Amino acid sequence: MPKSIQLVLALIILFLLLLIVVPRIARVLFVKNGENQVAALFEDIDKESSKTIGREDMKNLPYPVQRWLINSNVIGKDEVKTVRLKQQGRMRTEKNGKWMPTKAEQYFTINEPGFIWIADVKMAPLVRLSGIDTYKAGTGKMKIKVFSLFPVVDAKGPEMDSGTMMRYLAEMMWYPSAALKPYIKWEEIDETSAKATMENNGISVSGVFYFNEKGDILRFVGKRYREVEGKYVLSDWGGINKEFKEFKGIRIPSKSDVTWFEKDEEFRWFEVEITDIQYNVPSLY
Repeated sequence: MPKSIQLVLALIILFLLLLIVVPRIARVLFVKNGENQVAALFEDIDKESSKTIGREDMKNLPYPVQRWLINSNVIGKDEVKTVRLKQQGRMRTEKNGKWMPTKAEQYFTINEPGFIWIADVKMAPLVRLSGIDTYKAGTGKMKIKVFSLFPVVDAKGPEMDSGTMMRYLAEMMWYPSAALKPYIKWEEIDETSAKATMENNGISVSGVFYFNEKGDILRFVGKRYREVEGKYVLSDWGGINKEFKEFKGIRIPSKSDVTWFEKDEEFRWFEVEITDIQYNVPSLY
């Protein structure tokens, strides 16, 4: 075989190795960084006291919120201090855009509200996005990298602080006992809806939870910042729940559509399913 062909083949093999091996190494390092953040998030959890939730704890809550908590089976159980969960689903970045398979792990703290979301998104057969979305000490950040190497999103600032806080409020439906925390205030709208306002680190966000007669949360809607043509705009955002399931005796929404509610139509951009959720296990999967 001519040396020129050998050289070309060697270069092709080297390129393929780089294409496969380097992103895998970068993914490991990216995830490791996220895991270090989770360890820091859970650092002082074991020192926190815990209590059993009773009916007297929710006597001042609006009727639909009380019915939700009873239906969720939190009465008689220890309050939740931490959550860890696994998700699978698909997302897209624009209307009629290509759906991208997504897997993620997410970790929450409740007494001091915070979370870390570590995601892997399959953009194309050999192209993956790695993402970390965080909310800690009232500060929100989002980082997304192609091949876990090349940054495409590195967002932070007041709009991210508000946006990640709104996400925490909406995702409270996965850890219902957080509804009892002092940083969340409730206002009854009617027998099947209530407004929740969350205040933390000088920032406030609000949204409305809509319930069915049984007490399941059907949907959530609030104002969240969305980037439109390089500018942040407050837009209607939330989720529509499609299925419910019990995990460790707690009934929560297990399948949801995350949606921007626009004037002309809904932009459903993330379809997510909870495949596992564990409470008060302050460690990595």
